[in-house]
Amino acid sequence: MARSVTIGNGKMLVGLDMRGQVRDLYFPYVGEANHVSGASGNHVHRIGVFVDGRISWLDDPAWRITSGAEEDTSIGSMFAENQELGITIASRDAVHNEEDIFLRHFVIHNHRAETRNIKLFLAQQFRIFESRRGDTGFYDPRVKAVIHYKGEVTILANAMSGKQSFQEYNIGLFGIEGKEGTYLDANDGVLEKNPIEHGSVDSVLGLSFSIAGHSSQDAYYWIVCGRSVADVHTLDELVLKEGPDRLIASTEAYWKAWVNKEKLDLSILPVELQTLYRRSLMVMRVHTDNHGGVIASSDTDMLHHGRDTYSYVWPRDGAIIAHTFDKAGYRDVALRFYEFMQRCLEPNGYLMHKYRSDGVLGSSWHPWIINGEPRLPIQEDETATVLYMLFDHYERYHDLEFVESMYNTFIEPAAEFMCDYIESETGLPQASFDLWEEKYGTSTYTAASVYGGLMAAAKFATLLGKDQSSRTYQAIAERMQTAIGKVLFDEEQGIFVKQVLHTPDGELKYDKTLDTSSLYGLLLFGVFDIEDEKIKRMVSAVEERLQVRGNSKGFVRYECDAYYRMQDAESPNPWVITTLWIAQYYIMAAKTLADLKYPLELLEWTSSHATSGGILAEQMHPDTREQLSTAPLVWSHAEFVLAVQAYLDKLKELQEKE
Repeated sequence: MARSVTIGNGKMLVGLDMRGQVRDLYFPYVGEANHVSGASGNHVHRIGVFVDGRISWLDDPAWRITSGAEEDTSIGSMFAENQELGITIASRDAVHNEEDIFLRHFVIHNHRAETRNIKLFLAQQFRIFESRRGDTGFYDPRVKAVIHYKGEVTILANAMSGKQSFQEYNIGLFGIEGKEGTYLDANDGVLEKNPIEHGSVDSVLGLSFSIAGHSSQDAYYWIVCGRSVADVHTLDELVLKEGPDRLIASTEAYWKAWVNKEKLDLSILPVELQTLYRRSLMVMRVHTDNHGGVIASSDTDMLHHGRDTYSYVWPRDGAIIAHTFDKAGYRDVALRFYEFMQRCLEPNGYLMHKYRSDGVLGSSWHPWIINGEPRLPIQEDETATVLYMLFDHYERYHDLEFVESMYNTFIEPAAEFMCDYIESETGLPQASFDLWEEKYGTSTYTAASVYGGLMAAAKFATLLGKDQSSRTYQAIAERMQTAIGKVLFDEEQGIFVKQVLHTPDGELKYDKTLDTSSLYGLLLFGVFDIEDEKIKRMVSAVEERLQVRGNSKGFVRYECDAYYRMQDAESPNPWVITTLWIAQYYIMAAKTLADLKYPLELLEWTSSHATSGGILAEQMHPDTREQLSTAPLVWSHAEFVLAVQAYLDKLKELQEKE
């Protein structure tokens, strides 16, 4: 189930689904361990109402639910209506911007004329460190709260209404020994108050109200995270002292100040685009760990379809997102990412496939041996993209001391690696995995990124007086630029090929699949001018062969893309990032104000595929427009921000000319 909203503070991240239920809780690193994760797909923090002698959980279809986020702030919102019960529940949800506290303010409304006795049940299913073994849950009478812990992660759950704490609780097992979950104990409206359990542990809290006819009752619920019982006691005391509403209000004020700090004038844009622009910035920040790592997505539902999630730091994705932060004025966030990459760089000067947000090497399916020969399991564009975007960071802020601190430990080793990792016959990079993590060879996109990375390295070297290195980097880059135009361009079709690979007998084997990245990589890294005839021919081919003809008229990644392709679809799925790449091309190419009409339509297309909470997925069904794969995909949000910025810049430029 796609996430309706993700909220966090760079250390704690909470994901809520479309029914307002907690599906993800990361701590103490964003993306490293999801303590509500589970391969079964059933792990969730349920919300239930007991009234008129029966229980109703919010996952019951009888509840009509809207869930999303409030305007201009990282505050979640949910409204649930059950006409049969005559009950509505509204909530405002926040992760405190400083402390590791998740807060929910519920308002339960009785729509009947008579006074009614109502119970609100709040169930937690934790898998601390994503393991079903060794958790402990207990009721702590010292603070009148339920605590779950394992190792260095301790989680406290508490709830109150007015000055009254929760009256009932139960702690039990789920997912083992035939136990479905302790939340079922609420079915009769009474919790058993078992004080402790260990193993695969869940818990339930119960609040009781007497609500007069056509009246409401407030309730508060919070989860705090720390490294010890003493830590969570302190945070629980803070909530009780300050009050949940005050903590939510201060968080709301912080995010409004954060998202509006640059005062970018968006007023020329449709309201929907303005809203999604600001929401995208917050999604990006929530998925950025305070130590610098930027994860691709916090959505763990992919576990139910595959072997892993997107909750890793891909250097390429992270570099593009850091570049977006730079362009939006959030220098410090970007700087921490580059420092993170500096720590991750291998001694020989390359970055690996992906990393956890604590800096540890992430999982991978790229082998170290191919056709019996040792090979590096890398995507070289990741190393190159970080280097390329780092120079843009310098040009924007001129922080020379920071660049100097990066030169010997990142810039030079990465540049020297790229210079060495070259095929002497063609002048192109040696084979590596492409940006889509599927094909092994020398892709047009990767070659373009290495060109851009080496040109950036040459500029860094010149800046620091290393003239010989600068000449070397530039000469190799220029040879590569020539090779891209000669070796990777197919004159007959008028396209840049997806990739080329040397066969064992020394021949070049071409994959002539048309790929959107083969166009955009050349533009992003400045390999060819936008007016180059080869680029124009490539654009024509992409428009003709890669645009979806169904209800969702975006652009697919490449011909016959099978990733998450639906059996009932006549076309591969359109992707947000590839559609926005095309929008950015048309923005670059625009010569008149009228030329901006089409890219604006693509921006509006993107906005129309966002959820009510402003969440963009990776891809969509070409006919039904349903979000597919992971949601949110942070790269999608970054490309939207970049496209909007490019649109506004070009609009201003063209208006000044007319």
